[in-house]
Amino acid sequence: MKQLKIDLADRSYNILIGRNLLTRLGDHLSHLKSARRALVVTNPAINPLYGKAVSEGLQSAGLAVECVEIPEGETHKTLQDAQTVYNHLIANQYDRNTLLVALGGGVIGDLTGFVAATFLRGVSYIQVPTTLLSQVDSSVGGKTAVNHPQGKNLIGAFYQPRLVAIDLDTLSSLPADEFRAGMAEVIKYGVIADPQLFAFLEKNSEKILAKDTECLAAIIETSCAIKARVVEQDERESSYRMILNFGHTLGHAIEALTHYSRYKHGEAVAIGMVYAAKLSRQLGHCSADVVGQIAAQVERFGLPSGLPEFSAADYIETLYRDKKVHDKNIRFILVKDIGTVEIVDRVSEADIEKALTA
Repeated sequence: MKQLKIDLADRSYNILIGRNLLTRLGDHLSHLKSARRALVVTNPAINPLYGKAVSEGLQSAGLAVECVEIPEGETHKTLQDAQTVYNHLIANQYDRNTLLVALGGGVIGDLTGFVAATFLRGVSYIQVPTTLLSQVDSSVGGKTAVNHPQGKNLIGAFYQPRLVAIDLDTLSSLPADEFRAGMAEVIKYGVIADPQLFAFLEKNSEKILAKDTECLAAIIETSCAIKARVVEQDERESSYRMILNFGHTLGHAIEALTHYSRYKHGEAVAIGMVYAAKLSRQLGHCSADVVGQIAAQVERFGLPSGLPEFSAADYIETLYRDKKVHDKNIRFILVKDIGTVEIVDRVSEADIEKALTA
């Protein structure tokens, strides 16, 4: 088992990466001495696969365990679905010694974290991510949120988990399209901070797509380590942490315009990365070769690279609702080279339209 630490003073926590972790969760909860009851939040697809193992792991630490299910998919990351969890907590008289457990992908993790941040003004929660995307990205860093029809993650809070337990065995049941969607975030880490990771993905793409255990452990550990370093420097995304949004500015617009139903999050991010690279080239920040490398990497892992057909005006209107907009200026994370990006606070509508229609 690998162990990483996110150092955030009294909000610090460990990230565990290994196999057969679910039934041993209780071994890693000694720092949560006040917890008496645990509520596992999951979805109907994941619960039959891993719900029993997680419950046994929690019970071994002396916790009384119950479970609540939220339907699968981004369309269920809403205040209404959060209300389902609140209703269970309130009806069953859960108190501040409650431990919430997010068992599932990014939707479950984000929603559970948001409920934990807001129920009784804050209770402890842990992340047990079961998708590649959530293991390398959304489970780490304390961003919690639900969506609004007008934009993604517009209602949320920064609220750190007390533990992230990444069990590689859960990837064996992950559908191929979900796995590929997770690879978009791994590619992102290579682009923003680690050319060696980017090269490793090029060299080992077939092994990775075949879910080779050693390759998976390597890319997950590297991705989590990069995110840990970024979050330690800028927990609340005041500036530097925005680099983690490479590809997400346009990606979130794509998700909103398609009502969170046409693309998986990672697929939208993949398209967003390609067009962020094209915009970077257009503005003179990178070479055409860098654009080609990113597009080829996206396509190598079977991810989409073409925009859905909406007008430039539709995209721009949606971009203005992005939570990173500042003083009505659209921010983009632009690439300079593989491993180096920069935050650009003002990108004009004309430049965005040109990149979208080129």
